[in-house]
Amino acid sequence: MRILLVVSAFNSLTQRVLVELRDCGHQLAVQIAFDDDALRKAVQRHRPELILAPMLKSAIPHDVWSAYRCLIVHPGPVGDRGPSSLDWALQEGTRQWGVTVLEAGEVMDGGDVWATVPFSLTEKVAKSDLYRGEVADAAMEAVQLAVERVGSGTYVPTCQSRMAAPGRTRPYFDQRRRRIDWRADSTATVLRALRAADSQPGVLDELCGAEWFLHGGHPEERLRGRPGELLATRAGAVCRATVDGAVWIPELRARRRPGGPPRVKLPAVLALGASLPDLAVAEEPAEDGETWKDIRYREDGPVGMLGFSFPGGAMSTGHCRRLLAAYRHACARPTSVLVLGGGRDFFSNGIHLGVIEAADDPVAESFANIHAMDDLVEAVLSTTDRITVAALGGNAGAGGAMLALAADEVWCRSGVVLNPHYRLMGLYGSEYWTYTLPRRVGPDAARRLTGEALPVSTAAAERLGLVDRIIHCGPSDFTERATALAVRTAAQPSTQQRIAEKKGRFADEQSVKPLDVYRQEEIARMSATFLDPRAPYHALRRAFVHKERPTADPEQLRALNSGRTAGQAGGRPSR
Repeated sequence: MRILLVVSAFNSLTQRVLVELRDCGHQLAVQIAFDDDALRKAVQRHRPELILAPMLKSAIPHDVWSAYRCLIVHPGPVGDRGPSSLDWALQEGTRQWGVTVLEAGEVMDGGDVWATVPFSLTEKVAKSDLYRGEVADAAMEAVQLAVERVGSGTYVPTCQSRMAAPGRTRPYFDQRRRRIDWRADSTATVLRALRAADSQPGVLDELCGAEWFLHGGHPEERLRGRPGELLATRAGAVCRATVDGAVWIPELRARRRPGGPPRVKLPAVLALGASLPDLAVAEEPAEDGETWKDIRYREDGPVGMLGFSFPGGAMSTGHCRRLLAAYRHACARPTSVLVLGGGRDFFSNGIHLGVIEAADDPVAESFANIHAMDDLVEAVLSTTDRITVAALGGNAGAGGAMLALAADEVWCRSGVVLNPHYRLMGLYGSEYWTYTLPRRVGPDAARRLTGEALPVSTAAAERLGLVDRIIHCGPSDFTERATALAVRTAAQPSTQQRIAEKKGRFADEQSVKPLDVYRQEEIARMSATFLDPRAPYHALRRAFVHKERPTADPEQLRALNSGRTAGQAGGRPSR
């Protein structure tokens, strides 16, 4: 079926819908809804059999939906209407929710229902994590069902008025509703507000004499103080007291000045800078406690599990160095299998463009960050005394995808989307990708993946050789499933033989072309970009961190829409 995706942004859900419908053999094109005229022109070009909107903030024009079947993916159950569905559900502590695919019409979110899939709202999971996890899983199931029903030519969608749930339109969840009263709100109430706004839009508040948007919130078990007071720092985050406990806030974004550009979301300590009072650095909490940690290590018999979770998957120089120290500690432990990741959200998206943009010298910070990433990847690649596994419960892109490829095996949760390329940020890339990517998929596929710069589904990644194993489970079950699989891997009689063979194979490869040569070649290409003030990287970086809205379809989507891409076909090369 010819399907046109109409979206407000090429976000994670849009990418997942694109790659999984392409896996099913459908012909996909993507149109970013800049305005109604752009949409009308796209419809005239593609003449789709179906228009599908996985993430659309504006209404489809009457002349389009009256002439073409247009289906909207709404992140709420039947009867729920409005632009802030998940925000309301999380703020109110709703336990059961759903995703509905409905037909566009006169009433926003009021059209006939083509599919609806329920799911449970996982307690203690923030909105963006939930959106990429349970919501995306339910949305993909509903989309697949709706597309099948459209294709049948016989299915009749259900009018909402005939369904049990009454229509309920709720307004935009603005900052007045998100406000935290630090003198009265419990820790649970504060965390609920922060989790309902974690990535966007944040919670507007006052801190250190200025207005900030607070992004993210996590519990603290031990520290206490006067409600609203900052108590401590750790790993770039600040700890703030509530009436009955305290919370960790990892990121802040300054309020935009009138007429000024959007502000950059940064680690809280970096954002506050000199205005931050002299605070103690909190002790590292227990590995098995509830208190927030962005890096955790635990063992299950012969298996080490090194988990990490950084906001948005972005890894600053400091993140990389702390993770490298944790990795070296893990390598000193008596385990035969070491698993990196294993969490439910982003694995990694590479260097931290926000921290780079905010630096006094972005060029110097670009160099520092890429070298810190390279040091981490090199440590993984040169580990020869155990089996290493990258366990991806969530998406990965750019240098983060290449970090995963440094491991001996890559395990992905079903539904994960990979973006193994750098070109959209104007970069050649490093993280030893010129060694790991061709080794896994072959030189031709490596050139295609990095050149086309399109997302890849887990199924396609497995066919190509990017992924060794797909774990079919929900987001909350991934850690347990990955751990159990790692324990079984460690128990296999062949594991010690694999480790011995790995050590010999690595020595042979290094005698031909050492890792340092790959790194020098990649850094030379990156240096030319970093040091050139006219290189597109600098403008692309600024546009990304300031969330500037594009005025034209990105190059990779133009190529996709014109049919100038090879799709996701391909087979695993011999290696």
